[in-house]
Amino acid sequence: MDDTKIALVTGANKGIGFEVARLLGRAGVTVLLGARDPGRGAEAAERLRADGLPATPVRLDVTDPASVTEAAKRIEDGYGRLDILVNNAGIMTGWGRPSELSVDDLRQAYETNVFGVVAVTNAMLPLLRRGSAARIVNVSSSMGSLTRMAAPESGIPMMTYSSSKAALNGLTVAYAAELREADIKVNSADPGYCATDLNQHTGPRDPADGAAVVVRLALLDPDGPSGTFEGDTGPVPW
Repeated sequence: MDDTKIALVTGANKGIGFEVARLLGRAGVTVLLGARDPGRGAEAAERLRADGLPATPVRLDVTDPASVTEAAKRIEDGYGRLDILVNNAGIMTGWGRPSELSVDDLRQAYETNVFGVVAVTNAMLPLLRRGSAARIVNVSSSMGSLTRMAAPESGIPMMTYSSSKAALNGLTVAYAAELREADIKVNSADPGYCATDLNQHTGPRDPADGAAVVVRLALLDPDGPSGTFEGDTGPVPW
């Protein structure tokens, strides 16, 4: 088996996902850039290849079952396995108080941030099981920390985004427990408040800085943790 690791990063054509792809490529990983828009995915891959990094676009809409199945088939046909899965694709909807929320806003957030992660992870698991000590990283947020949401000084949580990331953290714990014997490590990453399209570029951190913790978890050595929620400086409270 070729020792070169193969990674799929969802939502990789911009923001934190693109920087994760860039850092993985610099580490010698062959990166598959998942993107809903084939044109944007191809453009992002070309930018990485121009820097000498191995990158290939893969059309992938995490909310479209047919797209997820097609992406898994393409990876199987082209590579036969997957070593790293970064569930990065995410959206932010519904800014109101919980009592003012639209159920549709909540459902839309969960379709991408939670259900999409389940769909992609389950579709890629057969490929990950063929990899060598595979890694799954779910890109979460400290806004999904129930401990921090419950703190009196935190104010009213933005429930669509915050609760979907809390649910994502629950998935991390569940998958980590199921896949422990398969030596597949599953962790949540908190990249911090980065300037991305998700927040109209209001975040103070560069996406490349946020990507670093994601890549660290994606490249964990055999003694690394599983079932954790990690940020720049260490564990984030659940």
